[in-house]
Amino acid sequence: MKPAPFTYHDPTTADEAVALLAQHEDSKVLAGGQSLMPMLNMRFVVPDHVIDLNGIEGIAGIRDARDTLEIGAMTRQRDLMRDGTIAEKAPIIPGALNWVGHFQTRNRGTIGGSLCHLDPAAELPCLMAAYDATLTVQGPDGARAVPFAEWPLAYMMPSIGPDEILTAVSVPCWSGNVGHGFVEYARRHGDFAIVAVAALLAVEGGKISRAAISLGGVDVRPLRLDAAEAALVGEAPGADTFRAAAELARGIDAMSDAYVSSEYRQRLAATLTERALNAAANNLNGSA
Repeated sequence: MKPAPFTYHDPTTADEAVALLAQHEDSKVLAGGQSLMPMLNMRFVVPDHVIDLNGIEGIAGIRDARDTLEIGAMTRQRDLMRDGTIAEKAPIIPGALNWVGHFQTRNRGTIGGSLCHLDPAAELPCLMAAYDATLTVQGPDGARAVPFAEWPLAYMMPSIGPDEILTAVSVPCWSGNVGHGFVEYARRHGDFAIVAVAALLAVEGGKISRAAISLGGVDVRPLRLDAAEAALVGEAPGADTFRAAAELARGIDAMSDAYVSSEYRQRLAATLTERALNAAANNLNGSA
């Protein structure tokens, strides 16, 4: 199938894109197009206007702001995988992106597109939840910052207005003796995860001083395991500690669908959480 007719717009500034969104009510924004184009072709969405963000300068690229990585919303997933600063300060990101689709989709897909599409099983929302990232949105009234915890409102519904665009993502860097682990399970490599787990650990004096665990694919939004994180702090990293924390993942209220039951997702959540924590402990090396 082919898309229904629409009017194509190619703005060159963020202000122009916002003005077009405010002017045209039935619009869709085009970033990498890896989700939107199939939906257009299958006529799951039939907008009157498509506003292409690819010609806008200043909303792509990666900047090292010491304790924070500033990432433009139009930065390609491929560039996140290849960037030296990302590899040094947030190596879990390129590692997790190896699970995303295939190289063709990663060449076009953007971080902003994934965060706005907000598929519950997507890897980038899971990662940004673990990092407590902050998203910058621009609209007619200027820019505003949205903590990632407030970004998902409901199933595939981000906290962004119909006349706003996502322009940047701020990722706080972990420092010290820190490690990371990302694991997921899907029916085939490249498929959306049935369950994905991102884990970050900081260790001081032989004890865990900070932990972040984010689950994807188990709920309508990425799920932080607050209880497990709290249980880890103050404990020595090790198999027994991680097994006990992972058991808390088994008690989550996981969703079910036509293919996978809630109970199966709970079981996977416990197993993959333990694996992700072990992986994080095994690469404690000063970056996460």
